[in-house]
Amino acid sequence: MTTGLFLSLDGIDGVGKSTQIGRLADHLTSRGHDVLCVRDPGTTTVGTRVREILLDSDIVMHRRTEAMLFMASRCEMIETLIRPALAAGKTVISDRFLLSTVVYQSIGGDVPPDWLWTIGRLASGDLSPDITIVLDMPAVDAMARIDRPADRMEARGVEYLESVRQAFLKQLPHASEKTAVIDANQNADQVAQDVRTVLE
Repeated sequence: MTTGLFLSLDGIDGVGKSTQIGRLADHLTSRGHDVLCVRDPGTTTVGTRVREILLDSDIVMHRRTEAMLFMASRCEMIETLIRPALAAGKTVISDRFLLSTVVYQSIGGDVPPDWLWTIGRLASGDLSPDITIVLDMPAVDAMARIDRPADRMEARGVEYLESVRQAFLKQLPHASEKTAVIDANQNADQVAQDVRTVLE
């Protein structure tokens, strides 16, 4: 049984997840929490290699193949990092989790969301965040914030990302027992305060 607290922040690229995870980690650390931050996909050696294939390459693959690679990366992170941290009473903050895979891989109709939730929970050993927070803003505004080359998902265009945004809002209730949506189209200080308010 887990004893720590497991949080996930999600949303389309450009909404400020990395900034808010850093601020939240600092806030929780100042209040006595032992915090571990992870990135999905990534963090582990396996996850970093899978991330390179999924996001930083031009390899063409079916959406279901993408989904299974995301899930393999997540499984490795859960078993080698997240479960041990939770068992030790740490607070884990994840930059994305299963919700992202369901959303990104189901857009376009190639893979049904229900199938992704089922397979994803099996791959995750039924571990889900205690709370999932989606940072939300229109895709056109989020894309304007990105000042690096587009990855595989972003390269699909603003219309695709707006569809992803709407899917996040639709699928969020399935992600955790407790969920929240925060307006990310505010200054970073206000977003950070909103995140803390949700947790409290």
